Amino acid sequence: MPLSSLSSHLILRHHPPRSLPPTSNRPPPHLRLLLAPFTRRRAFVCQPLAAATDDMAAAAAAAASPPTLLEHMGQAGAAADLTVLVAHIQSACKRIAALVASPGNAELSRAKAAGGGAVAAGRDAPKPLDELSNDIILSSVKSSGKVAVLASEENDQPIWISDDGPYVVVTDPLDGSRNIEVSIPTGTIFGIYNRLVELDHLPLEERAQLNSLQSGTRLVAAGYVLYSSATILCISFGAGIHAFTLDWSTGEFILTHPSLQIPPRGQIYSVNDARYFDWPEGLRKYIDTIRQGKGQHPKKYSARYVCSLVADFHRTLIYGGVAMNPRDHLRLVYEANPLSFLAEQAGGRGSDGKNRILSIQPVKLHQRLPLFLGSMEDMLELESYGDVQQKVNPGYEV
Repeated sequence: MPLSSLSSHLILRHHPPRSLPPTSNRPPPHLRLLLAPFTRRRAFVCQPLAAATDDMAAAAAAAASPPTLLEHMGQAGAAADLTVLVAHIQSACKRIAALVASPGNAELSRAKAAGGGAVAAGRDAPKPLDELSNDIILSSVKSSGKVAVLASEENDQPIWISDDGPYVVVTDPLDGSRNIEVSIPTGTIFGIYNRLVELDHLPLEERAQLNSLQSGTRLVAAGYVLYSSATILCISFGAGIHAFTLDWSTGEFILTHPSLQIPPRGQIYSVNDARYFDWPEGLRKYIDTIRQGKGQHPKKYSARYVCSLVADFHRTLIYGGVAMNPRDHLRLVYEANPLSFLAEQAGGRGSDGKNRILSIQPVKLHQRLPLFLGSMEDMLELESYGDVQQKVNPGYEV
């Protein structure tokens, strides 16, 4: 078809003649006058229109695409200082994600930490991979310029960073690192507090310690990063909980699970069943009851246990149920408090089997306790059995 005829055809599709005989292929005189400039200048007129349409489509697609973590914080009106800090924490976690996925990580997870020697009471024996992750987070929060104190599972004492940093960060840099050799998911856990300015007059060591031992009710934000088939950052700023998945093509954490809510009740429990005969009577009775479908929920529960706290909690957050370690094993400051904060923000509960975790005042940096996390109805049923805390640990180390 000649160019002029094609142009005529396009125009006529959008402006059909009302007085033209059905058998005629020629437009009426008034349409021929309108058609002439389009025919002569098609290359100059249609191309810019097409480009403008492409730009509009791209803008619409961008507007419809889910926000990144930092975009979400901007939309939510987060404080500028907090946004800067979270930007540095997410950057550190991207580096850790690459580290745990690297070919040399198995050797690092097997090796002993440099220097060896005794480990402070309450701490796990560190490995090079733990220490590398700790160094990455320490470097990132230092460079943010927004942190006064960092308290980590990998350090005997909290580290004072800056006199004017507005925040305190508590963290387990790489939870579950012993599982890396067999490619089981691992994670990073963190909590953020405001610096207690009323303590600024105290000696530095005391100031650092007391800032790190704040009650979980004072958390400004908390989160975890799951390093698995996907790298997922789940975070709350005290107004709900949102999960962001790392898009490796762009290097951005993209909102994939907005306003997460843990189901009121699940059908999964997560615990090391091999310790069944060491459990107290109340916990054994609870597990026996729900396994048989004789509890408050008439269905039989299934056991799912990864032995990686972040992975077990993430599954519980999505599917509901209970994740637990009934021993005095998990750390209040940088594991139990941040995860309980997230559980509550999602409509669930964090408990030591008797008390709300966030109401417990820490007295030691590496203080341990039993930890139960999960759906509200499941947690209340569990606590109703009373005796669920395992106080003896025969045959194995804490």
